[in-house]
Amino acid sequence: MLFQTDRIENLLSEGVRDKVYPGAVWAVGDSGGVQAAGATGALNPDEPDVRMRLDTVFDAASLTKILAAWASIGALWEDSVLDLDAPLGTFWDEAAGHPLGAVTARQLLTHAAGLPLRAQLKSLYGSDPVAIRRGVLREALNRPPGEAVEYTDRAALILGYLAEHLSGQPIDQLAEKRTWRPLGMSSTRYGPLPADLAANCAPTELDQDTDTHLKGVAHDFSARLLGGVCGIAGAFTVLDDLAVFLRYMLDHTTAPAEAGFGAEWSAHSLTVQTGGLQPERGLFWHPAPGTTDEQDVWVHYGFTGTGMWISPAQDRWAVLLTNKLYFTRDRQPLTDIRNVFRELAFV
Repeated sequence: MLFQTDRIENLLSEGVRDKVYPGAVWAVGDSGGVQAAGATGALNPDEPDVRMRLDTVFDAASLTKILAAWASIGALWEDSVLDLDAPLGTFWDEAAGHPLGAVTARQLLTHAAGLPLRAQLKSLYGSDPVAIRRGVLREALNRPPGEAVEYTDRAALILGYLAEHLSGQPIDQLAEKRTWRPLGMSSTRYGPLPADLAANCAPTELDQDTDTHLKGVAHDFSARLLGGVCGIAGAFTVLDDLAVFLRYMLDHTTAPAEAGFGAEWSAHSLTVQTGGLQPERGLFWHPAPGTTDEQDVWVHYGFTGTGMWISPAQDRWAVLLTNKLYFTRDRQPLTDIRNVFRELAFV
């Protein structure tokens, strides 16, 4: 396996020195497992002696969309419970008779459903989860389905609701039963975390209400509004669990048969599904910026500073976990580091 461990370690250490993030945990591997890994920096800048470790817990943020919503929808698709191209209103009473009823699951997975781009759930629908669900499922579309690719968290929220409808289980229980438990992802769970697990969690943004950094509580406001559990965000995870997940995507013989999504779902998701629309998307995954078709690198990021990449063509995956949100919401410094990290991790 060709990648540059020393340069990766130097790159991520420079990010600590430049205060892009307090610390980082990373790994590169293949279908055989982890090939190299490391940790740098502190868990909390106010306690520099408490270092980042390979088992540090991170707020997965939008990686939840993959770990829970994408994986659960994939399991239902593999079970032939869900037709990706059937209008939702043809089988989901809550969507029937409303604009969302004309949308398909494939359009949600490619961010081409024409959903409203607004994300302020509380200001739109209040704080009652039932009212939020009703409002989200009945809202008018921003544009006709299939007309444009426009990223919105609502797609994952609706897919989480859809998975719950089709399975009869809350999304946290479905993800645990069909994906996390079969794969042995024992440290991945929705928050809020109990005190013993939160102690080893990388803190994120300063909470203005408590004047403390969020730690073991989801940063994403929508997730917190919904009790910590939804398709958008809310999951917490560790490096080893993501390594298992990505390794399984490359080689589905590495897990028991009862694991939810299978090889066909992974392969289908890591291909362009948006036709001539730009930017190109797979199913919740998108091509890594600056990579070629031959390199075939796909990526998914989390707002807190998390990220994971996978390339079936190269039989390789990579993970970079940071808590950059501790310092800033400015994305560019971490974007620059992510791009170099990906270049060093893949051919």
